[in-house]
Amino acid sequence: MTMSDNTAPEDLGAPQSFLVLADGTPVYDRAGDKVGTVAHVLSDDRDEIFQGLVVKTADGHRYAAATQIDGLFEHGVIVAVPATDLHEPTEETMAKAGDDDSFTDGLRRAWNWLVQPK
Repeated sequence: MTMSDNTAPEDLGAPQSFLVLADGTPVYDRAGDKVGTVAHVLSDDRDEIFQGLVVKTADGHRYAAATQIDGLFEHGVIVAVPATDLHEPTEETMAKAGDDDSFTDGLRRAWNWLVQPK
């Protein structure tokens, strides 16, 4: 497997479920550039529905909605949008999110995870 610290490996391994996706898993964009790492998987635990990821980037935490994820693999995650298009989970961002209830709910869960005592 060939890779550098800032690019995706040639083989990210087998697809995997969000249920076993580990914190710290590298996150890449479609071009193979490293966006950051998984900080937290967001899901509806009762219904086991994947909502998205909190991604730790060089610019802080960002929210990647499930619709912005191209694939979850053993050795990495691929996001479908450039890193600059991932939203920062803040109260201001939630207010601007508009009417997309699933996106706003995921963004709210990301914000709540970030501000809860660890």
